[in-house]
Amino acid sequence: MSETPQTPEAGPAASSPHDSDDIAPLDPRSLRGLAHPLRMRLLAMLREDGPATASGLAARIGESSGATSYHLRQLAAYGFVVDDPDRGTARERWWKAVHRGSRFDSLEEFLEHPDPEVRGALTTFLHTVATDHAEQVGTWLGTLHDWPEQWQQAWDLSDYSIRLTPELALELDQEVHRLIESYRGRVPDGTEDSARVRIHFHAFPRRTD
Repeated sequence: MSETPQTPEAGPAASSPHDSDDIAPLDPRSLRGLAHPLRMRLLAMLREDGPATASGLAARIGESSGATSYHLRQLAAYGFVVDDPDRGTARERWWKAVHRGSRFDSLEEFLEHPDPEVRGALTTFLHTVATDHAEQVGTWLGTLHDWPEQWQQAWDLSDYSIRLTPELALELDQEVHRLIESYRGRVPDGTEDSARVRIHFHAFPRRTD
């Protein structure tokens, strides 16, 4: 999950070079608490954009503040968000994400879990991430002409098909993550002409018979 539920860090890769204290490993309990499209969206917004109130988030996504408040409390119960003590007041509660992202250390625990609700939560989570990725690409394509020329030349929408063994596929996955992480922190916030860049990496086998 993304740094959004979207999130690279939210993806199903095995333990990878970017494992750290601010990337939370998901277990069956926390996955069941997170695997709801609205909760995943709220958490992604807090991770990407910083602290916010339930009413502020509701206004941005067209939901009622009652719904966002309920799901934020659920996220808090599972350890994904906490109160922001630097912003909260007696009348207004601000929330912030606890971690930069989430990860699966291994999917086997979830794919073969005896509880069908856990397996269902995994399906919901993964399909929500995939849907969110598609929506983000669509938003970019729909707003491409609003960006400066240099950004119109600095994006990519590619796909490849190569023959690999499972071992080489895992090696490729880890190398891509390692490369992406090597760019983290190289551009300070507020740098002129910089922007937050979303990187979606999908790798999966396909049947050809």
